[in-house]
Amino acid sequence: MTVAIDRATGKRRGDRTPRPGLGRRLKDGYQKHWYAYAMIAPVVVVIGVLVLYPLGYGLYLTLTDANSLNSARTIGVNEIEATYKFVGLDNYADILWGPTAYDRFWSHFIWTIVWTAVCVGLHFFIGLGLALLLNQKLRGRTFYRLILVLPWAVPTFVTVFGWRFMLADQGIINSALDWLHLPTPAWLEDTFWQRFSAIMVNTWCGVPFMMVSLLGGLQSIDNSLYEASEMDGANAWQRFRYVTLPGLRSVSSTVVLLGIIWTFNQFAVIFLLFGNTAPDAQILVTWAYQLGFGQQPRDFAQSAAYGILLLAILIVFTSFYRRWLNRNEQQLAN
Repeated sequence: MTVAIDRATGKRRGDRTPRPGLGRRLKDGYQKHWYAYAMIAPVVVVIGVLVLYPLGYGLYLTLTDANSLNSARTIGVNEIEATYKFVGLDNYADILWGPTAYDRFWSHFIWTIVWTAVCVGLHFFIGLGLALLLNQKLRGRTFYRLILVLPWAVPTFVTVFGWRFMLADQGIINSALDWLHLPTPAWLEDTFWQRFSAIMVNTWCGVPFMMVSLLGGLQSIDNSLYEASEMDGANAWQRFRYVTLPGLRSVSSTVVLLGIIWTFNQFAVIFLLFGNTAPDAQILVTWAYQLGFGQQPRDFAQSAAYGILLLAILIVFTSFYRRWLNRNEQQLAN
């Protein structure tokens, strides 16, 4: 076998050039892309200050027994040093397997899953129905779109407080039910009706976003597909099943994932509607707030542990969800 050698360099042709070291690669990359690094540097600093540092400090707190009694604080002119201790994974073990684990975590976890599934399901199906209606050619369509988007445009605290006034014992809803000689539920006192009210209010707030997103997806579907299906004799249901739903797959998968994340961490609706008066209607994020800021002493370590568990749950779910979507897309492509 003959090996060709470059006379100028003395190297055999086909030999790979040795890869430069990490320091050299970083230096070359900086010299070549210094402008891009300069542009993203402010964003990196902001993310580090607002996200990474609180996340890292919260993770550290989960490994301690920090609360409002043993944390560093200032009382008048006196500065009291922190006296909390490192406890390892005891907080996680206590939350997940402790003697009161069901009352403090698992019951709220189950309710959070139910709350998320029901709310996102209602958001999607009601939003899809309204999007299909608004995608039709009808008189006053722009006015209807404006009216249906209003619950999303109004600030959440205004919407929730409005619902709280209407759901009060002497509110307009119970007054109307009493006038019709119908039962008047204790919307804000009874556990079942508290949960029902929370789902109803969150559905009111969340449907417009889903409707607008799906309406954009509907308008991006090529009309020629509907014309071809009609020529093939497809009825309305078949056009919806084989044209509309596949055309919405990319949009619906994204908005459903966003809806699940937002609803799972929906703090405003539960907190503004009930405050600290409905322990059985609290989802995990509001229960974590209750532990850290709504009781004495404030349990910073346990509250931070709840936050880390919430983050872990969402990361695991998102990874499985995206993997499931990719597998379905590959099956459809084949």
